[in-house]
Amino acid sequence: MTGWRLIKLFTVLVYLFMFAPIMIVVVLSFNASMFGGFPIEGVSLRWFVELYENEAIVRAFRTSMILGTLTAVISTTLGILGSLAIVRYQFPGKVWVNTALVAPVLVPETVLAVGLLLFMRWLEQPRSFMVLLMGHVLVSLPYVVLVVQARLVGIRRVYEDAARTLGASAIQTFFRITLPLLMPAVFAGLLFAFTISFDNITATMFWRPPGIETVPTQIFGMLRNSISPEINALGTVMIVITVGLPLAAGALARYFARNPT
Repeated sequence: MTGWRLIKLFTVLVYLFMFAPIMIVVVLSFNASMFGGFPIEGVSLRWFVELYENEAIVRAFRTSMILGTLTAVISTTLGILGSLAIVRYQFPGKVWVNTALVAPVLVPETVLAVGLLLFMRWLEQPRSFMVLLMGHVLVSLPYVVLVVQARLVGIRRVYEDAARTLGASAIQTFFRITLPLLMPAVFAGLLFAFTISFDNITATMFWRPPGIETVPTQIFGMLRNSISPEINALGTVMIVITVGLPLAAGALARYFARNPT
């Protein structure tokens, strides 16, 4: 009994250590004090208002939203096509293709970022928004592939064969049978890809062109000067997005799993 109590206590302490910084950021974002620290002098939405009125932060947030949305759409589309090819078809080099799709997960982001940057320099291509988008797709695509593959393996092929037997074309079978059954994984992969892109800072620092800031790089730049209360408010917004989207993905996955049609 004593051993189990110590394990439970240790587990609670570990979780407190992990989540305490997050809770401190959220609490301080509502602090009325202009120093952005303890003691709390009152509850106020002042820093969220100033955050909204800060053009640099709004511009960075808009860039992150556009970048995250494009990354999610492209990664999900490529992930679906790649997963279908790997799970449903046989072709030479199938194992190598599958390995190439998921390999970026195994490579440290810094190494991946430097590698892509050197490759683009070899091609004499300057850093641009397209390079940044390609990099984010490269980072998020493996997660989509893994999620969609796991779902596709569990879908029996007899449903697709029955549709083809009844006269449906390959495209009709995909949109009327396969895609609805894949929807839990599609939505989960879409939201995870957006979250990964929205949150990324390590690789973004290498790929972003001059003059373009995302929310994480904007926070990093603000921290180099001083710890402003606006940073706490911006951190709270980031927490809501990066925590809320995976939760929404899980909820949508459960909903579509119960209602496949």
